[in-house]
Amino acid sequence: MTREILYVEIPNPDTNAVCTWLQKDWQHEQGTKIITPNGIRLQFETALNRHTPISSAAPIPELSIFVWSVQRTTYLKAFRWADRTIPGERQILQKLTTDLRRQFPYHYPEPPVIDLSNQSIFDALAPYYPQTVHFFQKMPKGEYDLNRVYWWEKRWREGVRNPQQPKQVVCDATGGERERGRGGEQKDSPTYDLIYIGGALGVIHAAVMAQRGYRVLLVERLPFGRMNREWNISREEFQSLINLGLFTPTEFESIIAREYIDGFNKFFDSNNPPHLKAAILHTPTVLNVALDSEKLLQMCGEKLRKAGGEIWDETEFIRADIAAEQVVVSLQHLPTQSNQQVSGRLLVDAMGTASPIAWQLNGSRAFDSVCPTVGAAIASGFEPGVWDSDYGDVLNSHGDISRGRQLIWELFPGEGDELTIYLFHYHQVNPENPGSLLEMYEDFFTILPEYRRCDMEKLVWKKPTFGYIPGHFTVGSSDRTVAFDRLIAIGDAASLQSPLIFTGFGSLVRNLERLTDLLDTALRHNLLTANDLNQIRAYQSNISVTWLFSKGMMVPTGYHLPPQRINAMLNTFFGLLADESPEVADNFIKDRFNWLTFNRLALKAARRNPNLLLWILEMAGVKDMLRWLGSYWSFTLYALVSWLLKGWFPNWVEGVKPWVEKRYPALWLRLLAQRYAITAGMGHPKRCSSV
Repeated sequence: MTREILYVEIPNPDTNAVCTWLQKDWQHEQGTKIITPNGIRLQFETALNRHTPISSAAPIPELSIFVWSVQRTTYLKAFRWADRTIPGERQILQKLTTDLRRQFPYHYPEPPVIDLSNQSIFDALAPYYPQTVHFFQKMPKGEYDLNRVYWWEKRWREGVRNPQQPKQVVCDATGGERERGRGGEQKDSPTYDLIYIGGALGVIHAAVMAQRGYRVLLVERLPFGRMNREWNISREEFQSLINLGLFTPTEFESIIAREYIDGFNKFFDSNNPPHLKAAILHTPTVLNVALDSEKLLQMCGEKLRKAGGEIWDETEFIRADIAAEQVVVSLQHLPTQSNQQVSGRLLVDAMGTASPIAWQLNGSRAFDSVCPTVGAAIASGFEPGVWDSDYGDVLNSHGDISRGRQLIWELFPGEGDELTIYLFHYHQVNPENPGSLLEMYEDFFTILPEYRRCDMEKLVWKKPTFGYIPGHFTVGSSDRTVAFDRLIAIGDAASLQSPLIFTGFGSLVRNLERLTDLLDTALRHNLLTANDLNQIRAYQSNISVTWLFSKGMMVPTGYHLPPQRINAMLNTFFGLLADESPEVADNFIKDRFNWLTFNRLALKAARRNPNLLLWILEMAGVKDMLRWLGSYWSFTLYALVSWLLKGWFPNWVEGVKPWVEKRYPALWLRLLAQRYAITAGMGHPKRCSSV
């Protein structure tokens, strides 16, 4: 009789080294070691009870221990070959596990410190990331992009490791709490109404505001229009950009690279028990429209300029000095290294996770979690039949926990034969282990053929796609600071997006009408203090409770979980959604679920997998569980208020607008924010007449 009795992940890509150690160096007290091609066997000729007669034909009890490699990670299993437990078996396995942990501990590599004055980024990184360098050399602007990956990882690590003393880039020039800056001199009037820092998500919002008549400046560190991500969305969600007049339906059709028929969600379950295996979840209207992101940006840029706005690209933000009537922004033009200053009524931070403003405003809780994400747009090279471009992989895993991470794939068809593929994992923000893009790229280029059959040398690489996508574990609507006087954050810098879709683009588009209406109101009435601006956010009470879901997808730093644990949790949840109607799954993934749906699914999950709550408690810890209870209470309270008010309050607010807005503009902004809180904030966007 054969039975699996041990399964562990060994966070080391060198499987041969693990096998050699097991065969030659590992010391055991019981059994006779027999070398096998992939491990050892331990035979126990006297293992059974001495009083139990043994037939001469009975097999000798033994343990079969072997290793294998997948996802650039080593795994080990042990099987018992006997019809009963072997005496001392438990102690042997405990000793083996302890010895493995000691011999092959977690290792979190640091990117090397490099000097590019006398060598290229390729030469500098080749000894550390050979696969990454090899394939970036095959990309059209690979050297520039690899420099960008290295820069972003260094910037991210600096923020994670210095959260209590972040770089001071926002200064109160009026002598407030922040250090007095050098830009405190007053000008007669600011040059711009709005200054956006960050040209990806920033240009979408900037173009909308420019079309409303505001004087807008967009500042971008990269050459404008260059993207290191592709964007996918649904038609329904993109409609908000059409409603706002930014795009016409015809223009929208022109930026669609591909619209697929269905999207699959499936997690590896070979090591899950039968009740924790799951069917494929089909999501035909989730992220099913692949956009030509660079064309979208260029069109937004043209609309911005046509409305009188300006774009300064290859220009880096240095600092902002907040004065009584304006914000003075210091910049540096990178090609010439020349310094510039410009003034505006309001500064909009759209710099994403690299934003030093976000780190300064929120300190150690700037971001609670992150998805290090890497990938590439591949123009061609897959053999026919490997993938049907009418379908997408929304979420997929092909293995268990890998070196302390549950790796997840996304695949989205693009124009022609193009496929955009991402690899990411949910990760806690930890100074010892901030999360590495370069390590992830080494994984990506090594294990892509495991995920989708291909000859890596035949693939035609269009461009890399990468970034740190942040998350914040929100307890209440005011839990995170998104604004200071004359400064507001949007997109990933605000970090208020969904733990499932987990991108600032989707969150921004879904909430763009809300953000535009509130910001327009604040600007018209000069309500630009921190108290006023902090009401302008993409917060949704219904998704504030789902951060525990993302917490359950990340391995705490230095912690060893059963390798199949996270896939079992994902299959529990997505299996439930697969059993529901398509509308329920669509609403849940698009952040439109209500209180009753959330609780019904949570109870079903607990019944299907009674260990689920204990697993999450083990991974999240008591402190975060208590924080989550605060989130759940807030969600429940918002749901009750929404149920009581949504039938009449939005119409009442619209009715009192002419009188209240004229006499009490600050009160009007608060009423407008509350109207959105009980509609869009609960996942039920309602277009308002003022938009």
